[in-house]
Amino acid sequence: MKDLFNGQRIIPAAHNQRDIEKIAELSDATYMVMLETHVAQLGSLVKFAKSTGKKVLLHADLVNGLKNDDYAIDFLCQEIRPDGIISTRGNVILKAKQHKVLAIQRLFMIDSSAYTKGSTLIEKVQPDAIELLPGILPEQIGKMIQAMDIPVIAGGLIERYDQIDAVLAAGATAVTTSDKSLWQKSRS
Repeated sequence: MKDLFNGQRIIPAAHNQRDIEKIAELSDATYMVMLETHVAQLGSLVKFAKSTGKKVLLHADLVNGLKNDDYAIDFLCQEIRPDGIISTRGNVILKAKQHKVLAIQRLFMIDSSAYTKGSTLIEKVQPDAIELLPGILPEQIGKMIQAMDIPVIAGGLIERYDQIDAVLAAGATAVTTSDKSLWQKSRS
C-alpha cells in the first residue's frame, strides 16, 4: 500500500479557526482535516492553511450551508481546492475522484451490518483511503485492511498514544484526531 501522508501518522483535525491556527504552527504535520466549517468561511480557511504549507483534507459532509450533491463537490474541488475530500457518501467520493483529489471514504463501524454495507460501498467506489470510526478498534482495522487493498485511517474516540500505537500496529496508515494533546507526535 502506498504511503498517502509521507510518513505522517497523526493527522490533526480542526473544528474551528483557532484549531487551524494551532495546526499551522505544527512543524511535523503537513496534512490536516477540516471539520465543521461554514461555506462562507471555507475559502479563506483553506487558503490560510495552504499558505502555511498544510495539505487540507476537507470533510465535505460537515460544511455548513452546502448540500452534498455533485454540484457541491464540483464547487469544492474547483473553487476551494482542498487536497482531499472525506465523506460518508459514495457519490461524493466518486465525484472527488473525477476531480483527482484524494478521496477518503468515512465509515462508521457500529455493527456487523454497517461493516458489510461499508465493504460493499468500498468495492463500488474504490476510494483512495478508508477512514474507520471509531478508531479504537484495532481488530476491525486489521480485518478491513485484509479485505481491501486500500489504506485505512483510524478516527474517533482516540484519547491516548497507546491507542494510536495499537491501531498503527494493526496496520492503519494514520490516525485522525481533534484531541490537541495528541497532535505533537505527528511522525513515526
